[in-house]
Amino acid sequence: MAPSKGHTGSAISFSNLNRSRYYPLAFGEDVAAKFTPISESRNCYPGSLDTQKVAGKIVVCTDNDLNIPRQIKKLVVEDARAKGLILVSEDEKIVPFDSGTVPFAEVGNLSGLQIIKYINDTKNPTATILPARDVPRYRPAPTVAYFSSRGPGQYTENILKPDIMAPGVTILAAMIPEKDAGSVPLGNKPSGYAIKSGTSMACPHVTGAAAFIKSFHHRWSTSMIKSALMTTATIYDNTGKPLQNSSHHFANPHEVGVGEINPHKALNPGLVFETTTEDYLQFLCYYGYPEKNIRSMSKTNFNCPRINIDRLISNINYPSISISNLDRHKPAQTIKRTVTNVGCPNATYISRVHAPVGLEVKVFPNKIAFIEGLTRVSFKVLFDGKEASNGYNFGSVTWFDGRHSVRLSFAVNVE
Repeated sequence: MAPSKGHTGSAISFSNLNRSRYYPLAFGEDVAAKFTPISESRNCYPGSLDTQKVAGKIVVCTDNDLNIPRQIKKLVVEDARAKGLILVSEDEKIVPFDSGTVPFAEVGNLSGLQIIKYINDTKNPTATILPARDVPRYRPAPTVAYFSSRGPGQYTENILKPDIMAPGVTILAAMIPEKDAGSVPLGNKPSGYAIKSGTSMACPHVTGAAAFIKSFHHRWSTSMIKSALMTTATIYDNTGKPLQNSSHHFANPHEVGVGEINPHKALNPGLVFETTTEDYLQFLCYYGYPEKNIRSMSKTNFNCPRINIDRLISNINYPSISISNLDRHKPAQTIKRTVTNVGCPNATYISRVHAPVGLEVKVFPNKIAFIEGLTRVSFKVLFDGKEASNGYNFGSVTWFDGRHSVRLSFAVNVE
């Protein structure tokens, strides 16, 4: 953005600026209103900037104060008649949002420090902000957004959360047209679409994938569809390496769940884990709900098992496994699962375990066979943490028949 060195920012910005003209560049603290603390002017607090000093300039603001969202910073700079905004934000630099009508770009800390150094070392610093351009085949992708929900589950760690990941960053989505002043360029009509990010964008992708599967498999239950999506999820990015988190480290199941949805592969999962109504009612029993309340809610004469403790939640027939407390000083814990064959009537699957060093994981039986008339088979997974590292250990059990890979992710907390 500075004449001496260009910096690549990130934004959904329809800037009307170009390379033919550069504008004065100023750091927020250098154009502060009187009696304004430096921390506020750097973060472009409302009322922190001097309108006369800002007018006609491109302003650099930091984003290290979570009390002021970037939407507000944009409005503050625009209200002060600035030509544009450069926001220094390490966390959000790869999560562009709609910038509205003001030319805008986000950069990481390294580029931000270089820009501020340029301002401090130059008598008359100048810059411009060019319109945003698509970056095709961006690598690595996908990665976990910084704002994405993380596990373990808040209410019970014996169900692995999140379940799965889906596209949720800078999604072109339908919306109610905005009519607020400044949200639409002069002479243009409000749009029925906008660039959005968040769980609200990931959910429609998963819903669409589920509907896509349902259109092929009309008789499948919701839990069968969910299982198909989870056991066939993608765990590698477009460079062939494991999925990364927002800190550029390999992501674990508490960040990606079982991986990213792969709707096409989910059409033919081979095996599915059906979670029944009885499973859900037993979950409530294990969680501690009174039997009379469960009967009233379900309108049945359901009876809770004689033993009800929260660790039994791990045995719910879910398409992943989570154990909140595996005591290394006690006997190994065994988890049961039941699979339903939705592939070839005659198929034989062999299990393959991927586990961290020290955590002993065994599958019984390690080979399951389906024949005509036999569609459901149960198996057990034994977890022994005597030699495992403290804390959560992640891995998977995969059933393979030569054509299908049915992946059951697990998260085991060894104490």
